[in-house]
Amino acid sequence: MAETRLSIAGMMCAGCVSSVEEALNSVAGVKKALVNLGERSAIVEGDFDVRELQEAVKKAGFSAQELTSLADEAAKESQELKAYHTLWWRAIVAGVLGFGLFFAMLMGWLPDPVEGRTFWMFISVMTLAVLVFVGGHFFRGAWTALKNRRGNMDSLVAMGTATAWLYSTLIVLFPDAMPSIARHVYFESAIIIISLVSLGAALETRARGKTSEAIKRLIGLQPNTARVIRNGEEMDIPIAEVGLEETLRVRPGEKIPVDGVVIDGQSFVDESMLTGEPMPVEKTKDASVFGGTLNTKGSFLMSATGIGRDTALARIIDLVRKAQSSKPAIGRLVDKIAAVFVPAVLIIASIAFVLWYFLGPEPSLAYAIVVAMTVMVIACPCALGLATPISIMVGVGRAAENGILIRNGEVLQQGSKLTTVVLDKTGTVTEGNPQLTTIKTAPQQDQDEVLAIAASLETGSEHPLALAILNKAKEKQLDFAPANDFSAIPGRGIRASINGQMYSLGNQELMKQQQIDTQAFQAEVEALAEQGATPIFLASENRLIALMGISDPIRSDSKVAIERLHELGIKTVLLTGDNEKTAKAVARTLGIDEVIAEVMPEDKINKIKSLQQQGQIVAMVGDGINDAPALTQADIGIAIGTGADVAVEAADIALMRPSIEGVSKTIGLSVATMKNIRQNLFGAFVYNVIGIPIAAGILYPFFGILLSPIIAATAMSLSSVTVVSNALRLKKARI
Repeated sequence: MAETRLSIAGMMCAGCVSSVEEALNSVAGVKKALVNLGERSAIVEGDFDVRELQEAVKKAGFSAQELTSLADEAAKESQELKAYHTLWWRAIVAGVLGFGLFFAMLMGWLPDPVEGRTFWMFISVMTLAVLVFVGGHFFRGAWTALKNRRGNMDSLVAMGTATAWLYSTLIVLFPDAMPSIARHVYFESAIIIISLVSLGAALETRARGKTSEAIKRLIGLQPNTARVIRNGEEMDIPIAEVGLEETLRVRPGEKIPVDGVVIDGQSFVDESMLTGEPMPVEKTKDASVFGGTLNTKGSFLMSATGIGRDTALARIIDLVRKAQSSKPAIGRLVDKIAAVFVPAVLIIASIAFVLWYFLGPEPSLAYAIVVAMTVMVIACPCALGLATPISIMVGVGRAAENGILIRNGEVLQQGSKLTTVVLDKTGTVTEGNPQLTTIKTAPQQDQDEVLAIAASLETGSEHPLALAILNKAKEKQLDFAPANDFSAIPGRGIRASINGQMYSLGNQELMKQQQIDTQAFQAEVEALAEQGATPIFLASENRLIALMGISDPIRSDSKVAIERLHELGIKTVLLTGDNEKTAKAVARTLGIDEVIAEVMPEDKINKIKSLQQQGQIVAMVGDGINDAPALTQADIGIAIGTGADVAVEAADIALMRPSIEGVSKTIGLSVATMKNIRQNLFGAFVYNVIGIPIAAGILYPFFGILLSPIIAATAMSLSSVTVVSNALRLKKARI
């Protein structure tokens, strides 16, 4: 299934988003279309022809360009900058003319419309020129929306300004058709509305640009060139020309161009922009390095293993973009409201016109037209449409800057409701780098011999506990024979034969299954558990021959992260297959609320279900393959990014740093983002709920107050700027 990203030009409000989404989804083969109003882009998935997508968007009244490279992204940014300058030009031209005319009228310098018909006809033509050449895009957008049987912000602005111009021109052409009290023209209002709406759009565009800073910084990480070694010669080439398995040299202070493996040399690499980890990481031979990270001191040679869109950086950028374009449930609800917003405003404007015309004071027609025009101008579908996506963009971008990759905006809404966080132990709250600290042997058993047997059994295993045994054997330079007839017992251990002798290596449950008595080492088992170490038994046939203690140090920041979760009102649960006493010792050290230990991998999912059935909204945090089902079952799955790829793929959130500090930050950010969205929606709704009735003249019978179209245009322009500015506060929110 193909995935294409498009730059969409011409979108102004939620109505535009609905039009583009409908157009894209109408194309044969499209499975999913995510349209981002904040970034003016769309991500489309399916099997389709890109030209058909562009044609569909064009018919809907917008334009679409495919984005496939950094050059395309730069072109998009250049076009947006040009559009920003154009908006300022429109605002200034219309503002000078409109406010100049307004000031002259206020000072009484201009003739009466009847006495100065020639002058006012010139003003009418000038106003029409402003509407066509400065505000023409509003009318084109309104016409396209009308053809597609939709309404948008363009519709309201076009109808409001056109009404002001038409009424004023009719007054000039046919002054006798109206009583003298009604002979007031509104040319200045039409021009000023165009100016203020353009100014608001320019300010919004500038503020919106700040919401995409996280993406821009990620894109900026990738260097433009790479130094490759071909035929024994070093040369600098464009990054796009680097091939797989090419040898590259990375010098001190340079950014690593692509993903790869160190083949010679040693250095320290700053990976903070990808992982949030402030300390440089040592890289020696066979270590993985990632494009966009910064080489600090040494020089090294590397072999390219990931280029183009297959680099970790490119995948992160794609993931962040998808998450920024996705819509939580609250966003989809707002879209439904926004879809009927403009028609509702037009109906209200029509009702207000009729009421003022038949019930209003003289000149009733003039009042009716001004009120209808003001209602259309003050209504702001733009603020409503931006309320959710702009906060999602900032929230997801802030998460990415902290090494937290969120797959979907829905996660932020769900994350704000979490009540329980379930944590795996090994590699999650602990370092995931266990050390063999104790070997207790049965009588007449040699420690090195026992260790060699255990290492033979664990050869080829990548489990952290197995690596602890293998590393100790290698450290002692022990020789060990290959194991045969190997069988793994999930959640318990392994069995295999060495030189014809069958051995069992695993936990107490495995010993019970094999009917092996462990009482001789019970005191040592309890002592290890109290220390937070994991007891591992080794048995020959039906005889226990050794007990090993493996300690996995608790991560230095785990306790702080648990405390922060408690501050957020989150219950913490340690879910592990490890020994119960060991698990409780770790939980006691960290202050974790509940322990569920000695759980088989396949039972972890049932424990998650059990918590959910109790009414808990659960996040599961893990890093191993055996955690993948539980990650999927949980309301939110959070994978430690250094863990198994399958766990990361099964999760809703990937933490690039091997630390659960990202869990508390994610929940804190979710709470802050949803609070921000609610503030935006409240502001947008309250603005329209209060503003539209006032514009319709509800205060006039009581206080004699009637809103000016110019004030309405100012309020409308500032409302969307306020929404974006409020969303930007998320950048400094405590998480």
